Amino acid sequence: MLMYMSNSVPSDTSTPLHSVSVAGAVVRDDGRLLAIRRADNGTWELPGGVLELAETPEGGVRREVLEETGIHVEVDRLTGVYKNIRAGVVALVFRCKPSGGFERVSGETTAVQWLTADEVAERMSEVYAIRLLDALDGNSPHVRSHDGRHLLTVQR
Repeated sequence: MLMYMSNSVPSDTSTPLHSVSVAGAVVRDDGRLLAIRRADNGTWELPGGVLELAETPEGGVRREVLEETGIHVEVDRLTGVYKNIRAGVVALVFRCKPSGGFERVSGETTAVQWLTADEVAERMSEVYAIRLLDALDGNSPHVRSHDGRHLLTVQR
């Protein structure tokens, strides 16, 4: 894929700004998926967070998963790109496998659990559950948009 990137500063002050986040769809050998309950709002999600300027997406995933769960991961592949239209956040989700560590909560999490696909669908809102379920289906990468609560249908 050929991409053009500019290092110049846009002269138009109306250029939209986006935040990039990364998340790990961590899958154990038995098919269970790593999930966290966030400390700030109590929702169940994938471990992840904002990508720092000086890190690679894969490095950011490893850092975020470890910080939030205590689990070390090997990053496998990109499984999806998800845009929150309202918040301007683009999330890159990578399928990972655990490679060490022990589950623990952090200042950002109140629970860390390995869930089945059915438990993911029950506990998570659709915009987070789909990220884990997409990582399991083998048709990656997916590209989806949502409004923060619900997936948006594709406009053609």
